[in-house]
Amino acid sequence: MRTDLIIVIPEITLLTMACLVLLVDAFSKDPLHKITYWVTQLSLLLTLCALFYYSPDYSYIAFNGGFITDTMSVLLKGFICAITIIVFFYSYEYLKENELLKGEYFVLGLFAVLGMMIMTSAYHLLSIYLGLELLSLSLYAMVAMQRESTFATEAAIKYFVLGALASGMLLYGISMIYGVTGSLQLTEITEAINSGVVDRMYLVYGMVFLIVGIAFKLGAAPFHMWVPDVYQGAPTSVTLFISSAPKLAGFAMAVRILVDGLFPLVDDWQAILSVLAVLSMAIGNIIAIAQTNIKRMLAYSTIAHVGYLFLGLIAGTASGFAGSMFYIISYALMSMGTFGMIILLGRYDLEAEKLDDFKGLSIRNSWFAFIMLCLMFSMAGVPPFLGFWSKWFVLKELVASGFIELAVVAVFFSIIGVYYYLRIIKLMYFDQPDTMSAIKASQQMRAVLTINGLLILLIGLAPNSLMRICLTAFSG
Repeated sequence: MRTDLIIVIPEITLLTMACLVLLVDAFSKDPLHKITYWVTQLSLLLTLCALFYYSPDYSYIAFNGGFITDTMSVLLKGFICAITIIVFFYSYEYLKENELLKGEYFVLGLFAVLGMMIMTSAYHLLSIYLGLELLSLSLYAMVAMQRESTFATEAAIKYFVLGALASGMLLYGISMIYGVTGSLQLTEITEAINSGVVDRMYLVYGMVFLIVGIAFKLGAAPFHMWVPDVYQGAPTSVTLFISSAPKLAGFAMAVRILVDGLFPLVDDWQAILSVLAVLSMAIGNIIAIAQTNIKRMLAYSTIAHVGYLFLGLIAGTASGFAGSMFYIISYALMSMGTFGMIILLGRYDLEAEKLDDFKGLSIRNSWFAFIMLCLMFSMAGVPPFLGFWSKWFVLKELVASGFIELAVVAVFFSIIGVYYYLRIIKLMYFDQPDTMSAIKASQQMRAVLTINGLLILLIGLAPNSLMRICLTAFSG
């Protein structure tokens, strides 16, 4: 038990610090909540330090099979904490500028990160569910924080109701798996399936409901109904958070359930994920073309990207899973930078969430027009940017596994998706600006956003460095 407690020191550290942040904010009289903000960032840094100091170099299953620490969980937790640090930095600038600054945002954010970390290391279906619900409940509250906004309230209600429905389906699938195998622990489920004494039909039936839960949390079609409304209705800082770190936790959840628990049913879940991938790429890329609100356009873009994420899982190989991990990390970095640009261009009286708000950005500020160009080219999958390599790795593994027709479909929809990203570049470089007002942002905000944008280009020039890290997660 002592060793088990050492394994969860990062989670204990984060939980303790989240409670401390709650107390600090309750007693703080600072209207800008600076102490709350800095203690929040310190919490994530301490969690990162604890994560790499206390995590063993080998896979270790703790708490009677309910929690696992392995290379994948350590790497994903590290990326989740690092990405959240940047997200909170962007968010503080946005919340302060728009007079929405509340300490609850950071407290809920820390509890959401705790839920993501539990999801990443969960090795038991109930552990996965508990981590998922901790994340989901925190996100519901964050979406509804702007109480005077009817759009935010509507988005929160839709998210909550549909999320509850998806959670119910996930629980139903868990109950079916338990009824057939007699266990909720992933290793024992695999052993029960391999024994050949369980009814395969009921297993597949339960698996379908589990995949519905995964698809909803990632925002895959046809379970994407909440994504456009939540992305558009929520404050941009909340949309920024939802679009980045939770996607890594969703990927971990998919790997734990499908690969670690239900891999003997690989042929069945490959077929289901293939349908979801095609639907996501089609609906996401085609409907995004018609959008005039950039947050809504990015929502449909997210749906399309989830379709590409599934391609690596469909490949069914360790290198395919690594390709999907590379993809989701790349997407989180790109999404974070893109929403950071929306925050940068916004003002108190007007958020830059219309495509027309990017008109003539090259005239207003040529450097940040270049940063946005890097982000859009990467999202579109143009070489040598990071987004190209993320698509390349999953498509390469898909072809190697024999899914050539699916790879051709993915390339076709990827070409369609290029249009709406290039439209933003056209607005920035070939249209006249509607306003010549200066961009108001701190030097720190400008510096971090510059690093975020250039990182997309630099990693794209040497993608194997990140790919090697992802491969180590599945080398065992």
